[in-house]
Amino acid sequence: MNWAVLGPLLGLLVIIFVIGIWSSRRMNDSSSFLSDYYLGNRQLGGLVLAMTMSATYGSSSSFLGGPGAAYDIGLGWVLLAMSQVVTGYFVLLVLGKKFAIVTRKMKSVTLIDFLKERYQSTTVVLLSAISVVIFLFSAMAAQWIGGAHLIESLTDLSYTGALFIFAVAVLIYVVIGGFRAVAVTDAMQGIIMFIGTLILLVAVVIAGGGVQNIFNDLVSENPNLVTPFGNDGNLSAAYVSSFWILVGVGVIGLPQVAVRAMSYSNSRSMHRALVIGTIVVGLIMLNMHLIGVFARPVLPGIEVADQVIPLIALETLPPWVAGIVLAAPLAAIMSTVDSLLLLVSSAVVKDIYINYIKPDASYKHVKKVSIGFTAIIGIIVFVMSVNPPELLIYLNLFAFGGLEAAFIWPVVFGLYWKYANKHGAIASMVVGIGSYIVIHLYNTANGALFDVHTVTLPVLFSLITFVGVSLLFKREPFYFSVYQAK
Repeated sequence: MNWAVLGPLLGLLVIIFVIGIWSSRRMNDSSSFLSDYYLGNRQLGGLVLAMTMSATYGSSSSFLGGPGAAYDIGLGWVLLAMSQVVTGYFVLLVLGKKFAIVTRKMKSVTLIDFLKERYQSTTVVLLSAISVVIFLFSAMAAQWIGGAHLIESLTDLSYTGALFIFAVAVLIYVVIGGFRAVAVTDAMQGIIMFIGTLILLVAVVIAGGGVQNIFNDLVSENPNLVTPFGNDGNLSAAYVSSFWILVGVGVIGLPQVAVRAMSYSNSRSMHRALVIGTIVVGLIMLNMHLIGVFARPVLPGIEVADQVIPLIALETLPPWVAGIVLAAPLAAIMSTVDSLLLLVSSAVVKDIYINYIKPDASYKHVKKVSIGFTAIIGIIVFVMSVNPPELLIYLNLFAFGGLEAAFIWPVVFGLYWKYANKHGAIASMVVGIGSYIVIHLYNTANGALFDVHTVTLPVLFSLITFVGVSLLFKREPFYFSVYQAK
């Protein structure tokens, strides 16, 4: 055990547990458990909102999988990754004040709550909940695998032992603290991520003898590493551009990000979060992926790409500094896992169990079921993560694409188009999810169809389907009377 490195990480865990206990006590005083446990009672300020969005989105794919892919592919992957800069900006700009006002008036606690009230359809709710469970299980598995790889790199533990420690640490504070614990720890973890990436980038550049020397080494190894096309020339302009849909505009359809647009306290907080979140995400994404590329000449021959960041930190930094820096990817992973756990839990407990099975459940019963089911989900994901894939980023991106194909148009049109109806929403979700899975299987076997990312065509198909079917079954126009009155 490298205790000089592990010390700061253990200190981070202690602080997180304290926050979880504090949040649990705050919830005991709350008269609305569901709103507090799943949404923090809609009291997030601008800084906390920006950081919780950045930390939730900046997951293990950004801090381990992304730099690992950049290590293998080169600067082309950095260019591709920078399409994520607009994530928080688009989500808050598009959903904005209207989404927050409407969901408050509807008393919506989850994204599926909003869809239920907007479309008045059990089928929409069930399709949404099933989509969340299926795709977010994949996303959670990617995060747990990343956390285990990180702990494995720092200790003499086996992968399974590291996975167990990570699972126990996350479950304890999420189960007891809920969304408030998640949001507060996300703010702290977002700051750690921001500072940690700057320190590590500087250390890697110094270790490589300066940027010019690093570039010379990359060119001498493979000139394609410093081009937009990747190490083997397979990153086409169409494929890179299509990532603007997956990790840029399409993020509006991710429930774990969209739910943040329900949780801020006032419009000033939203405006501050727009600016802070865009700057933080941009710098974190650029720094981490550049570190992945620059690490190649400094530490060649890394076999497990997802271990690039922990290994290069241990190589280039003093142990205690490495421990502080490596708290950044651990923070990113934990902050994403906690959000996904709560989302899957809320999809089953709030959107199915309470809506359709036991609507008259008491406060104590709801609390027990919510906490118990969150723990069960964590155990299931632990089992799923025992045999990990080679590059966890692809597992994470698969989950992102599936959720976007399912949710983006029901959310956007449901908010802004008065003729959107349940028939269009159902058809759009079925076509989006179905075509996404089919095209994903085809692309896995044959390469990218039309040389674009898998999510591109399903999002287009679901758009056409939503508009066409909604107009075919045209109903009376729907107005948000509560919003119009506002």
